[in-house]
Amino acid sequence: MKKKIAMIQMDIVYGEPKENFKRAKEEFVNAVKTGADIILLPELWTTGYDLTRLDEIADKHAKESIAFLSELAKEFNVILIGGSVAEQCDDGVRNTLLVIDQKGKLIHKYSKLHLFQLMDEHLYLEAGQDEAEFTLDGESAAGYICYDIRFPEWMRKSAVNGAKVMYVVAEWPKPRIDHWRALLQARAIENQCYVVACNRVGADPKNEFGGMSLVVDPWGEIVAEGGSGEEIVTATVDFDLVDEVRGRIPVFRDRIVEKY
Repeated sequence: MKKKIAMIQMDIVYGEPKENFKRAKEEFVNAVKTGADIILLPELWTTGYDLTRLDEIADKHAKESIAFLSELAKEFNVILIGGSVAEQCDDGVRNTLLVIDQKGKLIHKYSKLHLFQLMDEHLYLEAGQDEAEFTLDGESAAGYICYDIRFPEWMRKSAVNGAKVMYVVAEWPKPRIDHWRALLQARAIENQCYVVACNRVGADPKNEFGGMSLVVDPWGEIVAEGGSGEEIVTATVDFDLVDEVRGRIPVFRDRIVEKY
């Protein structure tokens, strides 16, 4: 099964949800014009890394974000990997990825498991306890957030459970952008699946972000790659290729689990 994917590689206005909702809608319309079936937004697209003000600006139970994304998905009949948002939960704020189907239904939430201490996430965010896997339009998939890609054992779990595509949303800093590219290719190769990764661009008071949103196929080949500025990055993926690659090199069959 083939799907066209569009990644919204956008800048984010620091700590201004209203402005970011406006910008996201404008970019979403541009993404729809590409004919995409699935559209991605980056990590924390509503607030950026304005962590010290999350108690004021986080979205309570992500209700506003879910309603906004659901309306767009229904209006344009597309699937949304709605990036992640700062979600005000009963026990604190979480960095939560949202998945919305074509009918506007929320089908999956995943809150970031691995908090990045170099950007003080552990001081302001609660770690999630959700599973990464979900079924999207009949295909097994998984969703991750930024720092998660440095933990291959976490992503391998989803591949073992059948995921054919791994969606990643991020605010990956420019100084380590080479790591971003290498890690995403490695995760695709070792798990023999597609990796679709949407990163932001621009800067906040402490960081500059690198863009380079990527689609990597199960052979580790880069199918599409963004630059360092705002753009819509598109690619067509064929999920049947996952079965072909896994059949030719039977990595999962040859795992010796009792030794790991």
